[in-house]
Formats: sequence, C-alpha cells, structure tokens
Amino acid sequence: MQPGPVEYAQNDGVHLAYRVFGEGDLDLVLVHGFISHLDLEWENPAVARFLRELASFARVIQFDKRGTGLSDRSAGLASLEDRMDDVRAVMDAAGSEEAALMGISEGAPMCLLFAATYPERTRALVLHGGMARSTEAPDYPWASPPEALAEAADELVTPLLFTGDDIDIWAPSLADDERAKDWLGRYRRSGASPDGLQTLYDMFLDIDVRDVLPALHVPTLVLHRHGDRVVNWRAGRFLAEQIPGARFIDLAGSDHFPWFGDADAAIAEIREFLTGVRVAPEPERVLVTLMFTDVVASTELATSLGDRRWRDVLDAHDAAVRDALGRHRGREVKTMGDGFLATFDGPARAIRCACAVRDAAAALGLDVRVGLHTGEVEVRGDDIGGIAVHVGQRVSALAAPSEILVSRTVKDLVAGAGIEFADRGEHELKGVADPWQLYAVASA
Repeated sequence: MQPGPVEYAQNDGVHLAYRVFGEGDLDLVLVHGFISHLDLEWENPAVARFLRELASFARVIQFDKRGTGLSDRSAGLASLEDRMDDVRAVMDAAGSEEAALMGISEGAPMCLLFAATYPERTRALVLHGGMARSTEAPDYPWASPPEALAEAADELVTPLLFTGDDIDIWAPSLADDERAKDWLGRYRRSGASPDGLQTLYDMFLDIDVRDVLPALHVPTLVLHRHGDRVVNWRAGRFLAEQIPGARFIDLAGSDHFPWFGDADAAIAEIREFLTGVRVAPEPERVLVTLMFTDVVASTELATSLGDRRWRDVLDAHDAAVRDALGRHRGREVKTMGDGFLATFDGPARAIRCACAVRDAAAALGLDVRVGLHTGEVEVRGDDIGGIAVHVGQRVSALAAPSEILVSRTVKDLVAGAGIEFADRGEHELKGVADPWQLYAVASA
C-alpha cells in the first residue's frame, strides 16, 4: 500500500500538510509528537510498516503540525488550543465527521484537549508514550524539573537532536544502528529548523492538561513502554487513572517511538481496542540478498597473535566490514563470532560489498569466505529467518578462503551488470532439498 498524496488544509491562514491512506471502517487521526515529516516517515521501513498496519484496519489521517514538516514553518508559537483547532481543520478537509485520535508523546495532550472539547467528533482516544504535564510538580513527581529540562536543552537536545546521536534515549533498541541514527537526524533536520525547535521546546515546557482529564468521556486506551527513557511510564499510568474508564497497558521495552522495538504488541492492542478484533500479526516477508562472511582459521590466528593483538585486528576487520556496508547500502543484521550477516536490496551491490570486504580483510592479513544468496526472508524484529537464511549460510560454508560464492539465483539476477563468475558446479546443501548450482565471483 502506498501513502496518499500530500494535501493542504487551512486554519486561520496557516497551511497544514496532511494525507489520507487506508480503507478501514473508522477514521484514525494520527497526531505525532515534537517533530514530524510526512514524506520522510515513509522512507524508514519500521515507520512505514507501522503506518501500513494502522491502515489495514482504519482510514488514517496523518498530518504535520504547524511549524513542522511540510506545514507552514512561519506560524510562530502556537497554543495547545490553536493546535487542537488545527486537528479539526484537517478532519474537515479530509471529510471526517468523527474519528479516533492517536496521540504519540507530546501529541497526547492535544488529543486530550480535542476529545474534551469535541466529544461528538471523537470516537476514541489512543495515547502512546504520552503525558498530561511536561514538568515536575508536587503532585506529579515523575517528570523532570523545569531547570533540568532547560539544562538538557542546552547540553543534549540542541547539540544532538539534529545528528541523531541521542537515539539511545529515544530508541535504545537501535542504539548501534548507524543507518537508523542517520535517518533520525535527517528526519529532524527536515522536520524543524533550530529556531523552530526552540519554539516547540518552549511550548512543550508549558504543557499541563491535568484538569481536563476527569472531563473526558470517550473510550481511552493508554499505552506506555515500561522502560521509556523519554517519558516515565508513571505518566501513562497517571493518565489512565485520571481519565474515567481508561485502560492502561504497560508494554515491555524501552523505545519511546511506537514503531521501533516490539511494534507488533502496540498494533495488536490498538487494533483490538478500536475494532474489537485481535489479530495475530502476519510475519513480514521481504526479498533480500543475504551476505554471510567468516574469517578463515580465526582460532589459529587468535592463538598465534595473542588475545590483545587479535582483538585489535578483529576490531579493524569489523570496522572495515561496517564501512563497506555503509558504502553499498547494506544492513548489518548481526555478528556471529568473527563473521557478519547482512542484507541488501540489490544483489549487484551485495557482490561489490563482498569484494570490498574481502580486499579490506586481505589488507589486514586475513582471509575471509563470503556466501551470497537472494531469497525471501521473514523479518523478526531486528533479526531475520526462513529457508533463504539457511541457504545463504550453507553457501558461505562451502566458500574457499578469499572466495565469494553465490547461488545461481544471485548470478541470474545480476545478468548485464558486468560481473563475471566461475562455475563451481552443483552442491548438496545440508538440510536443503535438491542440488544447488554455485558460482564464484571472478571479477566485479
């Protein structure tokens, strides 16, 4: 499913970018937190998958708040009331009379205010990682003191927000994923300017909708990950305790964003709450080219070099592999001892990356064997599985030192790319039916 076109609603002269996608029986307005960008969200596979899951049971209305993303940037400081009215304007433009509202993080207070003001237009509320107040108070002790947040803005938020180097706070499960960090930095740079960020942050510090909570009379689901490092989980529990009839789900994990970490758990709760139906998630299957690498005779090398020298060599090897992956759009899935499992969205890039890995290893005095196979894999969070993984692993095990061995599937898919192969004949792959024709990369 592709997202709908970006369109614009207007509220008091402010242009608000929005799009509509999905064909469910209910409308779901998605209200993001601090920063959003309608286009870049679809470039991240995890975010796109989360949005598609919502669209599988709802007609989703997604928009960039004033001052962010594709909406007007020069709107200036806006109150929660102004931004709440923006939701109404977007709903009107999208032809939605009544909708469920999903508020993420700082988007939750706006949804709460909208639901209290327009109950006739609010079918239900879903809040993820949200809060009623942004700063500490005598009866709200789990939030940070204002002075601590101000200090954080100077020392952490402003220097790191536009680089993505704070990803370990917002999405700890991706702390070691350089591509995710780069995307997060680019997403934020595209979503707000430095002065706009300061305006948003100043507005955030003034949030306090606690008095509104007892006046809410719409079905409400509050989701919060217990290890959330951005907003303490007690803020979610407080929301549920103060909103009449609200349901609180304490989710496992520590990622603040719902689309990272165990997104399936959040989707399952949201779907059941809004539709009454709980559906076991279908495994996501994608076509990729797998690359398995392995350092030849690593045990003997470790013994001859000694632990400290071997660790230095292995660290240099790992850095070289990651550099090659970055240059050829590969994704590191995991390391296995002294080898890597990575995936690519194209077999020619995978082959050229494998050549770069082999050459970099040779410069370090190492021989590596590399196996490549293209097939459909099942995505399991950050890991992958399926028969294609087993095939790739078996191909790698048959490679000679410094050899890049590929399945016939890979060879056939790169026809015309100028890559030459040497026929290595048919081989039985343990646990895999039928013989497999294998080829060694001769030149790329």
